[in-house]
Formats: sequence, structure tokens, C-alpha cells
Amino acid sequence: MTVRLRLMRMGKKKQPTYRVVAADKRKARNGKFIEVIGFYDPKQDPSVIEIENEKAVHWLNNGAQPSERVEKLLKISGAWDDFKGLAEGTSVTEPPVAVVKPSRKAQEAAKSAEEPAAEEPVAEEPVAEEPVAEEPVAEEPVAEEEQAKEDKS
Repeated sequence: MTVRLRLMRMGKKKQPTYRVVAADKRKARNGKFIEVIGFYDPKQDPSVIEIENEKAVHWLNNGAQPSERVEKLLKISGAWDDFKGLAEGTSVTEPPVAVVKPSRKAQEAAKSAEEPAAEEPVAEEPVAEEPVAEEPVAEEPVAEEEQAKEDKS
């Protein structure tokens, strides 16, 4: 019997969560399994990865082959380092990041919003303003007139 560490899909429609299980390679994806090793929720931000490292290392030492995704999860959790005898954090890969793509309607709205904005600057030509010469303020003559009035009094 060949044992494989793989993901078993759980959760509702369009809201997947996964169990990391040790199962016979010949069984169906959601079929009978031998042991639950952990839990993976990719919909959370950041993704939730809970793996019992002792169980994972036990199965790896006994010849279980991890799937590609489970191997990445084991590297993130640190169980892969324990299995290979590497220093902790050596094979750590970045956790999977969910890329949010805007809907088609949002993309079209953004595209249509950009087009008129791009056309307006092209249509308008900058007008060069002539510098306006400021007239000097005549404060001194006013001061002289006030002094003349004070002198007469």
C-alpha cells in the first residue's frame, strides 16, 4: 500500500477548506484516509496553515510521498526541514498569496474612466499667461501729506 500525503477538500461550494491527510494513493480524493495531519484554509487572508509536524515527519519517515501542494505547505510549516534534517527556516517558501482580480465590469469601468481623462489633456492646450506688471504703491506721498497737516496744526 502506497501512502500519500495530500489535500482532502472540505467546506461549502465556492468556499473550499482542506484537510491534509495520509491516504492510500489508490483511494479517491475525498475517499477513505488513514490519518488527519493538518488543516489548510486558502480563502483567509493570510492563508491558515495548521500542520502537526510530528505526524507529518512520522509519515514522511515511513515512506509517504507528499503531493506538490502539500510539500509546499510542509515547507511553510517547517515539517519539511525536520524531515530533511535541515536548519529551521532553510526551505521556507513564501505563503501563497491570493491575487484578487477585479471583475470584468470593474475593469471596463476603469478603462472607460481612463479614456476620457486621457483625451482631455490632449484637447486642451496650455495658454501662456503674460506677467502682469504691478504698479508701485504710493505710500510715501500719503505719509508726507499727513506730516504736512500735523505741522500746520
